Amino acid sequence: MSTFERSAPAAGRKPKYSWRVVDIVVAALIAVAGGVIFWAWSQGANLVSAPVNALYPPLTGLYAGGWMIPAVLGMLIIRKPGAALFCETVAATGELIMGSQYGTTVLISGMLQGLGAELVFAAFLYRKFNLPVALLAGAGAGLFCGLNDSFAPWGWNIAYEAGDKLFYIVCTAISGAVIAGALSWLATRGLARTGALSSFASRKAATEPVFS
Repeated sequence: MSTFERSAPAAGRKPKYSWRVVDIVVAALIAVAGGVIFWAWSQGANLVSAPVNALYPPLTGLYAGGWMIPAVLGMLIIRKPGAALFCETVAATGELIMGSQYGTTVLISGMLQGLGAELVFAAFLYRKFNLPVALLAGAGAGLFCGLNDSFAPWGWNIAYEAGDKLFYIVCTAISGAVIAGALSWLATRGLARTGALSSFASRKAATEPVFS
């Protein structure tokens, strides 16, 4: 066999990280579902905020993790660069279309939260999708959420004292890690067991090591 014949199949093979049609479709579905979750989570925030604010307002950061689920779940399933940012941004767009109480700032929040998760997966070169990485990705999304809420001109708690802002940011990071990180990791393993992820690299997620 010639050198050309041996190398031809490799030359025609798609790059590992190139997006396929099925990746785009499933990412869009995750994002749309995420938009509905966002909207419902925002409605729940109205119920939670009053009693929590009466206790200690920065504790509301512990509720924030639900807004970060699409970023972590999308990446854990798709496992392609850009998945976290794409899913979170489109989900935020969906919430805006459905009528977000936060207005257009929800798009900025979505992009930043998606970026926070994306950077964590990128730091591991998109090769690690275990529980610790999922927790870190959720925490990264939460960190960016807390920073946005605390320091952006449109941030709702920009008037907080420095110590309260720090406590709020820690709360959003913890919430992102637990709600978006851990729950998305468990959801991915559960979906893998059903065979629903057979077209993705995450198809073996149910049997992958938890910590390595």
